Amino acid sequence: MARLSGDHDGHGRAGRHLIRSVGDRAARVGRALTGGDQRAYRDSLVALTIAGITSLVAGVTLALTTDTLEELPGLLLLVPAALAVKGNVFGALGSRLGTSIHAGTFRLSARLDTIVGANVAAAMLLSLVIAVIIAMLAKGVAIAFSISPTMSVADFIVVSALGGVLASVLILVITLLLAAGSVRFGWDLDNVVSPLVTASSDVASLPSLVLAAQLASIDGVTPVLAWIAVVTSGLALLWALLTRVALLRTIVRESLPILVVAGLLDLIAGITIEKRLDDFLEFPVLLVLLPGFLGTAGALGGVLSSRLATKLHLGLIEPGPIPRGSAGSEVAMIFSLSIPVFVIAGLIAELGGVLANQASPGVVDLVLVSVTGGLLATACVVVVAYYATVVAVRFGLDPDTYGIPMVTSTLDFVGAFALILAIVAFGVA
Repeated sequence: MARLSGDHDGHGRAGRHLIRSVGDRAARVGRALTGGDQRAYRDSLVALTIAGITSLVAGVTLALTTDTLEELPGLLLLVPAALAVKGNVFGALGSRLGTSIHAGTFRLSARLDTIVGANVAAAMLLSLVIAVIIAMLAKGVAIAFSISPTMSVADFIVVSALGGVLASVLILVITLLLAAGSVRFGWDLDNVVSPLVTASSDVASLPSLVLAAQLASIDGVTPVLAWIAVVTSGLALLWALLTRVALLRTIVRESLPILVVAGLLDLIAGITIEKRLDDFLEFPVLLVLLPGFLGTAGALGGVLSSRLATKLHLGLIEPGPIPRGSAGSEVAMIFSLSIPVFVIAGLIAELGGVLANQASPGVVDLVLVSVTGGLLATACVVVVAYYATVVAVRFGLDPDTYGIPMVTSTLDFVGAFALILAIVAFGVA
C-alpha cells in the first residue's frame, strides 16, 4: 500500500510538473505573441476592434453612394486620400501628444504658445491646406493616368476642402478627449490613438465627403467656394510659416512635405481602386470592406510607429538595420494583432452588406480576402513603420511627425494592391 501510495504521489507530482511546464510554455508563447506587453496588446486589440466596428458606417456610406460615384467620376479617387489625410494629420497629432504625456510635458491649454495649442492649430491648418493641395493633385493625377471624364478642379477642391474641414472638427475633439483620458485613466496613447483616430476619420470623413459632393457642379456656387478655400488655405499657410510660435512653425514646415508625398501615394491607391470600380460594383460589399481594410492596415502601422517613436525618444531602443530586442517584440505584437483584426474586418463588412442589402461573394470568401490581403499589408506595415521611424531619427527629424503619415499612406497604396490581389486570387471578382 505504501508503495502504491508512493507511486500515486509520484505520478501526481509528475502530472503537476507537466501541467506547470505546459502552462509556462504557453505563457512564454503568449508573451512572445504580445511582444511581452499583454496590456499593450489588449488595449490595441480593443481599439482596433472598435475601429473595425465603426468603419461599418464609412463602408455602408460608400456602398450606398454608387450612383454618386458614377455621377461624379473621380470621386472614388479621393476616398483613400480623404480618409488618410485626417488619419495622417491627427494620428501624428496624437502621437506627438502621447510623447509629451510620457515625457511629463503635457497640459491641456488653448494658448497658442503651449504644446497642445500649437499642435491643435497646426493640425487644423494642415488639414485644410493638404485637402486643397490633394484636390489639385487629384485632377492632375487623373489626367496623367487617363482617367476620364472627371470632375472639374473646382469640384475636386470643394469636395476635398469642405469635406475635410467638416470632418476635422469632430476628429480633433476625439483626439483631445483621448489625450485627456490617457492622462486621467492611465491609458497609453500610443496603443489607442492611431486605431481610434482612424475610426473617427472613417466615420466622419466619408459622410462629410458625400455631403460636400452635393455642392459639386452647382453653377455659381462651386467656383466661389473653391476660390474661398484656395485663398484661405494660402493665407493660413503663409501665416504659419511666418509666425513667432516656434513649435507651430516647425510642425507645419516639417509636416507639409511628408503630407504632400503621402497624399500622392493615397491618390495612386485611389487610382488603383477607381480603375477596378466595376469589380467593386459587382459585389458592393467590397466597398463596405474597403475603408475598414485600409484603416486597419494603417492603424496597425500607426500603433507600431507610435510605440517605436516613443521608445526612441525615451532611449529605450536603439535604431539598427533590423529590429532587435524591444523593437522585435513590437513587430511580433503587430503580426499577432493582424489576424484577429482582419477577420473582424471581413465579418463586419459582411454584416454591413446584409444590413445595406448589398451583393456579397459570401462570408467565407470575404474573410479569406480580408485576412490574406491583410497579412500581405502587415508585412509591409512592419518594414515601412520601422525604417521610416529609424530614418527620421537618423536625420534628426521628429518620428512622430514623419512616421505615421508615411506608414498610413504607404499602406493605403500597398493595401489597395494587396486587397485587389486577394480579390483576384480567390476569384471574387
